[in-house]
Amino acid sequence: MNTPTVSSNPDRPKRLVMQGITKQYPGCLANDSVDLDIGVGEIHALLGENGAGKSTLMKIIYGVVKPDAGQLIWEGETIRIKDPAHARKLGIGMVFQHFSLFETLTVTENIALALGNEADDMKALAEKIRSVSARYGMALNPQRYVHSLSVGERQRVEIVRCLVQDIRLLILDEPTSVLTPQEVDTLFITLRRLAEEGCSILFISHKLNEVKALCHRATVLRAGRVSGACIPTEEDASSMARMMVGDETPISMDYDKVQGQAVFLQVRGLNQRSDDPFGVDLKNINLDVHAGEIVGIAGVAGNGQEELLAALSGEDIIKNHDAIHFPCGPVGHLCPEKRRRKGLAFVPEERLGRGAVPDMSLKDNALLTGFLTGLIKNGMIDHEGTESFAKKIIKQFKVKTPDSGTHAKSLSGGNLQKFIIGREIMQNPQLLVAAHPTWGVDIGAATAIHQALIDLRDQGAAILIVSEDIDELFLISDRLCAICDGALSPIKPTPQVTLEEVGRWMAGMFDELLPDEKTPEANIVSLQSTAAAVKTH
Repeated sequence: MNTPTVSSNPDRPKRLVMQGITKQYPGCLANDSVDLDIGVGEIHALLGENGAGKSTLMKIIYGVVKPDAGQLIWEGETIRIKDPAHARKLGIGMVFQHFSLFETLTVTENIALALGNEADDMKALAEKIRSVSARYGMALNPQRYVHSLSVGERQRVEIVRCLVQDIRLLILDEPTSVLTPQEVDTLFITLRRLAEEGCSILFISHKLNEVKALCHRATVLRAGRVSGACIPTEEDASSMARMMVGDETPISMDYDKVQGQAVFLQVRGLNQRSDDPFGVDLKNINLDVHAGEIVGIAGVAGNGQEELLAALSGEDIIKNHDAIHFPCGPVGHLCPEKRRRKGLAFVPEERLGRGAVPDMSLKDNALLTGFLTGLIKNGMIDHEGTESFAKKIIKQFKVKTPDSGTHAKSLSGGNLQKFIIGREIMQNPQLLVAAHPTWGVDIGAATAIHQALIDLRDQGAAILIVSEDIDELFLISDRLCAICDGALSPIKPTPQVTLEEVGRWMAGMFDELLPDEKTPEANIVSLQSTAAAVKTH
C-alpha cells in the first residue's frame, strides 16, 4: 500500500463539523461531547477500541441515531439529519460493519432500495452496477441473490451501493476486514480517486498500517470522548495503538511455531457439490489438523470457504461420510450437535444470525452452544450456571457491555466477536474451527484473542483458522495453506512459506514456483505481483 502524498492541509474547506455530540444509552454514555471536523476531499480516520463510540458517532451522521445534544454543520449549514434517506439526499453514504442487506433480494434490488425513485429503470441500474463495480475492481453480478454471496462479496455490494450514488461524504466502518491485500490495494486506489475528486471519506479501521497508508488525519476516541488526534503519516502503528488503548494493554506478540501431535481432524477426498447455483463445489479436499497445532487457510472470498466450513461444522451433511474423521471415527453423517459432543467448537463467519441471535441476551446466547458444559440438567436449564458462564466470558475476554442481559445486537461488532470467540474457547474444545477470529476487533482485543487461541493450542486442542487476514495467519498458524475454487493448496509449515507463495496459492497456482523464489525469512514480499491472477467471484 502506498502512502498518500497529500498533506493534512488544515486549510481545507469543511464538509462536516460536529460540535458537542452526546448520546446516552441505558448504562452507557456512547458519545460524550465529541467534536470532529472533516474537510472537502479529506480521508479522515476515526480510531478507538471496541465500544469507544465510533459506530454510534457514524450512525448519528447517517441519521440512524439521533444525538441527545450537540450540532452538525453540513457544508456551512446547521442541520438535523432525519433519517438515512435524508442523509443520502445530502450526499452521505455509509458502509456498515454489519451488513444491511436483504438476503432474498438480488444485488440490483438491494441497491435500488437505497436509491428510491432514482432506481425506476432496473435494467439501467444493473448495467451501472456492473460498470461501476468493474471499474473499481469489485466485480459483481447484479442478478445474484445476496444469500448466495460470501461475506467478502456482500462487503462489495455495500461499497458499490454507495459508489453508484452522487456522494460527497463516504463513511466506511471496517471496510477492509474481509478483503485480501490485493482487494485492499484496489479499494485504496478507489478511495484516493474519490478524494481527489472532492469526496470526503470517514474511515474506521483497527488496521493501523492501513490508516497510516491512506488517511490524512485521525481522531481518537476513548470511552466515548475525543482523547487525541494525529497525522497518521507522522506516526507509526505502535504510537497510534497506544493512543487508542493506553500503555497498560499488550498490543503485539510473537508466538513460537510448534509441531502438532496426533491427528484429530482428518479429511480425505472430500468432494461436495454446492446446492447453491452460485456456490463453489469442494474438490478432493485433503487436510489433517493435529492436536496441539494451528492450521491456517487463506483465500479470496467466495472460493469455497463457506462450503468447507459448513461441511466441517455439520451444517451440510456430506455424501461420503468417511471423508471427515475425528479420533472416534467418521463424523461426516453427524449433525452439528453430535459433532460438538465429539469435541468440536465452531465460530462462523457471520456474527449476527449465525454466531449469535440478535434479539437474545448474552446469557441466552451463551447457552446456545454452551449447553453441553452442564448447563442443562434433567431437561431443565441451570439459569444460575448459565449466568455465571456468560459473566466469565464477559470478564475473561473483556467484553464491554452493561451486563449479561444485554441483547447481542446492541454490542459493537468487535465486542460481540470477543463474546462468541470466548464462548467457544471456554468450552475447552478438542477441535476449534474458526472463521475470521479477529474480524473488526481492535488491536488490543486481537492480541488477547490470539493469545487465547495459542493457550488453547498449548493445552492440546487442534485449531483450524479460516481467514482473509494473511498477517494474522502468518502470526498464529503453525502450518499454512490456501483455498481457491474449492481446491486446497499444499500445506506447509509457516516458516517455510513466503507471502508471495501464499498469493500464488490464492490464485490457484499450487504447483508453480518462481525461479527467484525468496527465502522463507523474506516474508515481506509484496502480493501485488499476483493480484491480476487472483480470482474474485
